[in-house]
Amino acid sequence: MKTIKTLSIIGIICLFCYSFTTMVQEEWVVPAEYVNMKNPIDPSTDKAIGKSLYSQHCKSCHGKEGYGDGPKAKDQKGDLGDFSSSDFQAQTDGELFYKTSFGRDDMPEYTKKMPEDEDRWLIVNYMRTLAE
Repeated sequence: MKTIKTLSIIGIICLFCYSFTTMVQEEWVVPAEYVNMKNPIDPSTDKAIGKSLYSQHCKSCHGKEGYGDGPKAKDQKGDLGDFSSSDFQAQTDGELFYKTSFGRDDMPEYTKKMPEDEDRWLIVNYMRTLAE
């Protein structure tokens, strides 16, 4: 009887730990070739175009100010990020370009919706303007 109770308690603890770990989003690993990639678009170039592309493709989930509070955010799984945070802004332009281009989970791939790399680089430049 004591063994059954002990096994039941261990099982409950394991189930709790497993459910907790599935709620934590995995780290988004970006290939080194993108981490070190340089942004070919000058940050002062076409800010209005970057903002327009962001509004069209990103704002519905990530929100107007990049807080992850857009109207579709509640329907998404995982952390949408806070583009104004120092952690987000500490990423390289190449990392942001990779994530914007290829997505993962609920974040869609944008290489088909925006086939021109320049458009995604302009969005990266616009996301830099959302810093705190």
